[in-house]
Amino acid sequence: MQFTTRTVTNLSLLTAVSIVLTRLFAVAVPIGGHTVLRLSFGEIPIMLAGVLFGPAAGAVTGAAADLIGYLMNPFGGPFFPGFTVSAALTGLIAGLMLRGARSFSWKQMGVMVAVNDLITSVALNTFWLVQLYGLDPRLILPTRVGARLVTIPIYTVVLVLLARLYRKQALA
Repeated sequence: MQFTTRTVTNLSLLTAVSIVLTRLFAVAVPIGGHTVLRLSFGEIPIMLAGVLFGPAAGAVTGAAADLIGYLMNPFGGPFFPGFTVSAALTGLIAGLMLRGARSFSWKQMGVMVAVNDLITSVALNTFWLVQLYGLDPRLILPTRVGARLVTIPIYTVVLVLLARLYRKQALA
């Protein structure tokens, strides 16, 4: 895929917004002395990049946001490449699931967010935390699933509104 100057500019802005939302406006929930749950809206710009600009752009945005964000503010933990993979997959899955969508229905976006969160946040990130800290998944999984039940509708509403607004502006 060839990125235009406009696309690179948009992806850079989405990366910056993701970093700010993830690193500055996040709430960390420690369990067993380790941060196993971080509530933030930093995934929204990554998914939006995938939805609007395609899977490759979403993956690049996710990986860049994680790597640059970690360098700016490690959020109290070590660097672990698994989280970079999860961030890249967040954008990639969004782009693959909504590739070529002309309009964004609530159902389409909701399914994409739910599948995305199930794969990346619930499954992979829980696995990475278990690998990194040796935690018992039975202790952290219920909290992580509960958080996703709250964030999925919020992410869906915000993504539908932003994607529709962007498309409307791009067509004008």
